[in-house]
Amino acid sequence: MATYTKQDSVGLDLLLLATGQGDRQAFEQLYRLTSAKLFGICKRMLMQRSDAEDTLQEVYMTVWAKAAQFDAERGRAMTWLTMVARSKCLDRLRLGGVDRHMDPIDPDQLSRPDEPDPVELARDQQRIDECLSNLHNQHRTVIKTAFFDGCTYHDLAVRTGVPLGTMKSWIRRGLMSLKACLER
Repeated sequence: MATYTKQDSVGLDLLLLATGQGDRQAFEQLYRLTSAKLFGICKRMLMQRSDAEDTLQEVYMTVWAKAAQFDAERGRAMTWLTMVARSKCLDRLRLGGVDRHMDPIDPDQLSRPDEPDPVELARDQQRIDECLSNLHNQHRTVIKTAFFDGCTYHDLAVRTGVPLGTMKSWIRRGLMSLKACLER
């Protein structure tokens, strides 16, 4: 999967800013450059291709309507786009009628490192990967599953066979550690 360089990232920022000003050509170019990655996120979270395609359309309708809210000082365009996609997928999952990730998570998976995740969610993917690798394996696994597969705390607790309070603690501690690492 292609990675974005700093120059690419700035280019996406400019395209998203221009889209926010109603520039249709910038929107078309933004779509061409980002739709495959956002479709991958939708497909992974929603499982069914048709659900992912419908949601991707909603994502870009939202991008067109809300691109003016993007602030390049607060983050990168790809991060903003990814969060719009994730949010739309979670909305669709909450409404029901779509398949959910409910396969059990192997307890042994909690104690061994995961393969690198193919979805790059931030401009400093290498830094995020480094910080994720510093987390306890169980924290890393449930955080990745929650954020990349769109699982709720309850779904994760069921899938791992741990109490809901334990799951919430694992995610909270993991996110606090991740934040501290990223702020260094």
